[in-house]
Amino acid sequence: METVVLSFSGNVAVLELNRPDSLNAMDVQMLNELVEALRQVKQSDAQLLLIRGRGRGFSAGGDIKTMLRVEDEGAFHDVMNTIQQLITTLYELPKIVVAAIHGPAAGLGLSFALASDYVIATKDARLAMNFIGIGLVPDGGGHFFLAKRIGEVKAKHLIWEGKPMSAMEAYDLGIVDFVAENEEQIEQKLAEWQAKPLQAMIATKTLYAKTTKDELLHVLQLETDAQQKMRKTTDHREGVQAFLEKRKPNFIGK
Repeated sequence: METVVLSFSGNVAVLELNRPDSLNAMDVQMLNELVEALRQVKQSDAQLLLIRGRGRGFSAGGDIKTMLRVEDEGAFHDVMNTIQQLITTLYELPKIVVAAIHGPAAGLGLSFALASDYVIATKDARLAMNFIGIGLVPDGGGHFFLAKRIGEVKAKHLIWEGKPMSAMEAYDLGIVDFVAENEEQIEQKLAEWQAKPLQAMIATKTLYAKTTKDELLHVLQLETDAQQKMRKTTDHREGVQAFLEKRKPNFIGK
């Protein structure tokens, strides 16, 4: 694996996103390697999984260049199926999963983090469900996870605004579970969890996952359908072009 790094220490697995030059934007290779890494974690004796990004941030989201290369329907559905596999695997993984966010966590990167059991953010973290900026809807289960954490109405407003949030703003909303001052505090939280009866915690996670997995799968399919429609809109094309040209988009509602 090249775009992710997986390591083990005792009963802790550490999965690092490893495309630092692109703020760990998720391309097809990374998505596939993340699925493979989670498969290895599932088969391991680890009970805790820490997910973090290398470089200046957690993940800037889906790679725009990848999006531009998947114009045909077959390639689009392959990518969305991989995202579905990734998110469902992480959601029901029989481990306690902790996402440690620093710097940007946006779009698909944020959806991926929210599929974890705990979300930690450092004080410099910036979180955004910013699909709206390119005329798209959240994918990766973003609708599902936000509604679970903050309720449907607040989730809609956050998605529609697409504005970056500081770590404390996200904590106050309930999107982040703990704001860390430094790396040492993250290590302290991991040590606290390691001292707990993890098998009992995992049993509770499994119970909830079994009762809600069908709902998550339904949302993921609805997101795929909506994304397919939005990709054909004038606003989406304008949003991508504006992003590439680093200017404000001129949306017209079509």
